[in-house]
Amino acid sequence: MKAQDYLLAQARNNAWSNHRFLAACSGLRQETFTASLGGFFGSLRATLNHILVVDWYYVDALEGGSLGAAAWRDEEPCATVADLQREQAAVDRRLIAFCASLDDSAMAVAVRLIRAAGDRIERADRVLLHLFQHQIHHRGQAHGLLSAASVAPPQLDEYFLNQDSDLRQSELKTLGWTEAELWADWGSPESV
Repeated sequence: MKAQDYLLAQARNNAWSNHRFLAACSGLRQETFTASLGGFFGSLRATLNHILVVDWYYVDALEGGSLGAAAWRDEEPCATVADLQREQAAVDRRLIAFCASLDDSAMAVAVRLIRAAGDRIERADRVLLHLFQHQIHHRGQAHGLLSAASVAPPQLDEYFLNQDSDLRQSELKTLGWTEAELWADWGSPESV
């Protein structure tokens, strides 16, 4: 396995987790979605919008864009779960496409992170690792908030294990993926 295969798997797992979590949130009433439930950002809407905005910032930087602080011009750009589902899925597809294009040299490319206090330069692979950690951290917070709401939070600690393949088929179909695509470069379980 190459490092870029790992990063692509992380991007796909990230998209699947976002899809699964936002599908669970679609069962919430708008009042619950926006209610102060505690946590760092207060509401599920604020927490999930934070994830989205930070994704916009970093994915744009990875793509060589110049969005910078404009990503934060509206800290809650999505008012509803449906808005978040659409926007999060779009940025998740961009992140997967970026990771699918990686090779050894692309992982070490300098990425310009535009900051108010001055630009910062980081390696692409380190930005990706940071972004995945950020997603996991705040999705965990949102998971806790959803536990306080009327909808049971989904299982998010899975990672495409063969033993669970039958449990994710409808989600993979919705995402337009197959099991074979998930692990194309990793080898079969028999090769373990």
